[in-house]
Amino acid sequence: MDTSRLLRTTGTVIAAAGLLLSGCTSGGSGSTAASATPGTSGGSASPSPSAESAALRPYYEQKLTWRDCGVAGFQCSTMRAPLDYAKPGSGQDVDIAVARRAATGPGKRLGSLVVNPGGPGGSGIGYLQAYAGIGYPAPVRAQYDMVSFDPRGVDRSDPVECLDGPAMDTYTQVDQTPDDQAERDRLVAAFKEFAAGCQARSQRVLPHVSTVDAARDMDLLRAALGDRKLTYVGASYGTLLGATYADLFPGRVGRLVLDGAMDPSRSSLDLNRDQTAGFETAFTSFAKDCVRQPECPLGGGSPEAVGERLKEFFVKLDAQPVPSGDPARPLGESLATTGVIAALYDKGAWPQLREALGAAMNGDGASLLALADSYYEREPDGKYANLMFANAAVNCLDQPPAFSGPAAVDSALPSFQKASPVFGTGFAWASLNCTYWPVKATGTAKALTAKGAPPIVVVGTTRDPATPYKWAQALAGQLDSGTLLTYDGDGHTAYGQGSDCIDTSINRYLLEGRAPEAGKKC
Repeated sequence: MDTSRLLRTTGTVIAAAGLLLSGCTSGGSGSTAASATPGTSGGSASPSPSAESAALRPYYEQKLTWRDCGVAGFQCSTMRAPLDYAKPGSGQDVDIAVARRAATGPGKRLGSLVVNPGGPGGSGIGYLQAYAGIGYPAPVRAQYDMVSFDPRGVDRSDPVECLDGPAMDTYTQVDQTPDDQAERDRLVAAFKEFAAGCQARSQRVLPHVSTVDAARDMDLLRAALGDRKLTYVGASYGTLLGATYADLFPGRVGRLVLDGAMDPSRSSLDLNRDQTAGFETAFTSFAKDCVRQPECPLGGGSPEAVGERLKEFFVKLDAQPVPSGDPARPLGESLATTGVIAALYDKGAWPQLREALGAAMNGDGASLLALADSYYEREPDGKYANLMFANAAVNCLDQPPAFSGPAAVDSALPSFQKASPVFGTGFAWASLNCTYWPVKATGTAKALTAKGAPPIVVVGTTRDPATPYKWAQALAGQLDSGTLLTYDGDGHTAYGQGSDCIDTSINRYLLEGRAPEAGKKC
């Protein structure tokens, strides 16, 4: 179901990068290859899509009118895209919100660098304004216009809506580790209510928010920006979006960085189970660190012992939630689990997680609730961003559901519990969310090859909780021109996470077109 930075920006930036559920040394002898300078030279681009459909020509020929965003240094615009690419020109369009920050110079302008923070459901514009447009390495921002967009169904772009604030508060507290038939029935009812709310409020866009739709929108954006090739950095789910684009339009690929990669060939069930194992790996790293601290709220001993104590705490919260400062939302098992998961995305959040767990174990759930709220993008006034709505809408359209019903969850529980003794049960039941979706899936799991594309850099972090390292290995192997860059570390995604080796390798690729040698490790 995921953007990526818990502490350095906002809640927007954590959650998108890991919501797939419903988130230096060099090795080898691979060659480095220079891709064309983005948007300016290096071979002819693929034929204009107007050759595919004359009805698409007006969309490709549109010009963006830029206006002030209300955020210093940024400009915004709106792009039109057909609601249904099978029926362009039918009069049914969606408005795609776009933002940019012009290249700051000095140096030759290289075109536009489009960024996506993940999710699905993360606001690209929020990510651009809060982080990428001001926090990407200065040499990159000097030579590229930094650009992003809210994909269709997200935030400013015909957003999917499902439940109001009070209903979402109730939804996020539903027990996802049911102990009896009554609790199972309540969980199923919650998933059905969520799906029905999406259908009632978003019927028009719901069938048209797939990753393929968003990738085709991204090609319209490339054309509207005046770039012959797309240069792009996608994080987490953004790697699936980027790989889908490359597979659809290999001749229009410039320089693509896919950081925290997904494996498009994995089924929904396998993705959820793999991610469950990923969070167990991340928790193990946290546990090893926690026991070395002066006051670890989960005690000492092995990671397994630490995990057992966390599970025991969750069981206590299931029976008796603790006060959180919000009488309508005491800290129960579901919200506490979400708070822990939120902090596992970023090693920098571990101290905050230790403090929050310690407070909750002493009867004050406010800090752990705040972590959960950041994950869900819940504002202090009780309103939710549409992250969770768009997340489900895209995931449930991209692949058939992981499970046919509760009986199928029962059958899979042992494998999820093996993948994560701490989180397995909850993650298995959470994977039931698409089962009751009102729109049939239009996509399926399949390998993406992007045959004929120039070198594409795939980045994997060895102990990434949300996008396990093996996914990056798989995607790099599937892509005809994929090259794997490995970060041996913790946390979700690697670019901009403090590794000079990673940042230097990616900056060189973006600025000079030199991909890292195959098998490079940092």
